[in-house]
Amino acid sequence: MPVTVLLVDDEPLVRAGLRAVLEAQPDIEVVGEAGDGAAVIPLLRQLRPDVVAMDVRMPLMDGIEATRVVLRTVPDPPKILVVTTFENDEYVYEALRAGADGFLLKRARPAEIVHAVRLVAEGESLLFPAAVRQLAAEYGTSKARAVMDRASLTEREAAVLRLMARGLSNAEIATRLVVGVETVKTHVSAVLAKLGARDRTQAVIAAYESGFVAPS
Repeated sequence: MPVTVLLVDDEPLVRAGLRAVLEAQPDIEVVGEAGDGAAVIPLLRQLRPDVVAMDVRMPLMDGIEATRVVLRTVPDPPKILVVTTFENDEYVYEALRAGADGFLLKRARPAEIVHAVRLVAEGESLLFPAAVRQLAAEYGTSKARAVMDRASLTEREAAVLRLMARGLSNAEIATRLVVGVETVKTHVSAVLAKLGARDRTQAVIAAYESGFVAPS
């Protein structure tokens, strides 16, 4: 089955460009478009896409609030890929904190756009570049540090989280640690549970905000 995508951006040209790039792939299907975050919920219920590629800045409801609404109201929500002009945009970081799964630059090359959609759909690695890592570290809080302290990660869980924070997939982590992929999945699940994180993105944000992992 192809990865189905909903495009949400207030610029028709951006939507057209993304559609052209994605629909050139045999394993990706664009199932709908919207011009604002306020239109997302009805379309999600109708189309049930795997991934929403959503602009972070829109006039009525921006990508941050739309992400919150989707995760709060939609059962089994889709993956959310935030689309932005600037990689160090604090709006992007807030969208990731709200629960978005990754982000994509509007100036990205076609191959990068396709890779981002596939990566987010798979859910086993992160789009979390250096600029966003730095923002996460700058947003560090005592609350984040307390959460990390209470988590009491084992040595192996801590190693897995550090590799997750570098953007490695489960298979790549397994190779690095010389263990099976299923073992890595078990450790990832334990890390998420101990941190109270919804997904890998939230766990990695916690790692940077707490100072457990330093931006490189």
